[in-house]
Parts: sequence; structure tokens; C-alpha cells
Amino acid sequence: MKLSANALRLIIPAASLAVLLVAVFYMQPRTMSYTGLNLLFNLAVPIALATIAQMLIMSVNDLDLSMGTFVSFCACVTATFLQSSPLVGILIFAAAIAVYAAMGAIIHIRALPSIVVTLGMSFVWGGLAVLLLPSPGGQAPVWIRTIMTAKPPFIPMAIVASVVIAAIAHYIVMRSSFGVLMRGVGGNFRSVERSGWSVIGIRAATFALAGLFAVLAGIALVGLTTSADANIALRYTLLSIAGVILGGGEFVGGRVSPIGAVIGALTLTLAGSFLSFMRISPDWQIGAQGAILIVVLGLRLLLNRLEKREKNQ
Repeated sequence: MKLSANALRLIIPAASLAVLLVAVFYMQPRTMSYTGLNLLFNLAVPIALATIAQMLIMSVNDLDLSMGTFVSFCACVTATFLQSSPLVGILIFAAAIAVYAAMGAIIHIRALPSIVVTLGMSFVWGGLAVLLLPSPGGQAPVWIRTIMTAKPPFIPMAIVASVVIAAIAHYIVMRSSFGVLMRGVGGNFRSVERSGWSVIGIRAATFALAGLFAVLAGIALVGLTTSADANIALRYTLLSIAGVILGGGEFVGGRVSPIGAVIGALTLTLAGSFLSFMRISPDWQIGAQGAILIVVLGLRLLLNRLEKREKNQ
């Protein structure tokens, strides 16, 4: 049975992950074990959470260029206030999520480019992170460290958590009524507006939900690293965008794939390990990850053309 171009496009994220995994196993056979997989996907959870946060914002045709600095800020809050004064830490996170909701509303009301607003906010989050932790330090709360270092049987925690994140995000975005409205705003917000729904409210709620996932990313990151600093997650901005695109998402039209986004995040995490095995300098690794993304996008472009050809026949 011949697969359609659309079906093949959905398979690309999983195929990319499988190819990289086979390559890593070939280069380092010892990674084919519980401990090896745990090391390979060690940082997958915070990257997957940040990718889902970025995906939510992209689902309403916006882009968050402050994702990396915001996750860094959340990591600093986790390593300081959440550890010493949990109630204060929770209140700070609630306020940060409220700011994200306000950003979504302001962007829509004033018709502002999201990249400009979020780029400006990146300096705010970065400055707050520096105020909290001028130098690397802090300490992960014990309960977070316990969760992130848990060792479930047969499958490493990073993979189990990634599956759970994908399932929850898939339900929210693809199965819930809110997810339908959110993707509707990304596809044609005027139609949603004419149906009687508040586009401003939907955008604000979407940004707030993205802020929640980003907060969880910062908490998870500290649980793995045990400490934080103001620059700990700066790369997450590009990684989260790349993960969404690698997973089949698009910049416009509300076309996103939660499961694909998590697979994209896992692929980028694995790519870092693969490039390390190839002894590529960390300074060049981000460029190599970009090259992997370009190859995948090239395949998607080819399949899109095949899909159009099938429709015309």
C-alpha cells in the first residue's frame, strides 16, 4: 500500500530520530542500555517542555524569542526562592505566567509583532535572572531532584516523561475544545471571532499555558543540573523553534503537532550526543544541528510538492 505524501511528512520526525539513534548505537554500542539511553536523553525533558511552550505560541501564529531567557529566569527562581521559600517561588511563577497572558493580549490588541514584544521581554527576563543569581549557584529543591533522577524499570525517566508530556500536550491541543479554538485562531481568527469567541481571551490563555510549560522546563532543568545561572537555557529559544519545525509544525496557519514537537526535541537532544561522539567542538554543534534541521526541511518541501502533485492528478 502506497503511503501518501502527507503520511510520509508525519513520519519524518520519527524517522530522523531513528536514524540518529542507530548512528549513535553504531558509534557507541554501550549506549544500547538503560544507563546509556539515560545519558543520551538526560536533558530531553526540559527541552521537550520548552518546545511545547513554543509550539503553543506558534499555534496562534506568534513566535517567542524570549523562551531561553524566560526558562533561565524560571531556573533561577527554582534554585533560590522555590528552594528556600516555596510559597514565594510559586507566587513569582504565577506572576510570570500572568505576564505571559498579558503579552498575548497586548500583542493582539495593539497588533504588535510578537517577535518584537518577546525580544524586548527577553531583556527583562534576563535582567531579572541576573538579579536573582549574579553568578552560578543556588540549589535544587530535594523533591524536584528526586523526581528528575527517578529510575523507573525498563525505560529511563527522560523517555517516560517525554511520552507523558507528548500525551498531555496532544490532548490539550488536538482533543480539547480549547485546542480547537487555539488552532482556529492560528488558522483564521476572524472566523473564530465571528462565532462569538473572544480571540483576545484565547490568545491570552494560550500564552499563559505556554508560560506554564516554560516554568516547568525551568524547574525540570534545575532538577537535572542541581543549580542554575542566568544563562543556563539561552539556547532553548532556537532549540524550541527548531524542535517545533522539525516535528512537523509550521509558522502560520495553526498547523502544529504536539507529538512531533516532542520527537523533534528528542532528536535535537540526541543530535548533541551524536555530535559529541563525532568529537565536534561545542562551538560548532549548534551549526551542525541547524544543518540537520535544513535537511529535514528540505525533505518536507519535497513531500509538500509531491502532495500538491497528487491533488492535481
